[in-house]
Amino acid sequence: MRTTVTLDPDVERLLRTAMRERGTSFKQALNRAIRDGLAPAPAPGRRRFRQRTYSLGAEQYFRWDKALEVAAALEDEELARRLAVRK
Repeated sequence: MRTTVTLDPDVERLLRTAMRERGTSFKQALNRAIRDGLAPAPAPGRRRFRQRTYSLGAEQYFRWDKALEVAAALEDEELARRLAVRK
């Protein structure tokens, strides 16, 4: 297919540089640049996710599903202790 294309000066310089480096014609350099620019980008390589775990020491017998209840009880004990000290 023949068509007229108006190139910006910087684009023409890039094509001329590619022609010299690769030893190709203007037509080949232009077609290659258009193909490279319009081709879909390859999907980025995905690394497998790996969750790192750390030992918390000796076996824990704490019920984490009751953590808020324990925190509330500890807070109540601390408030009672502070009130007792004021008297």
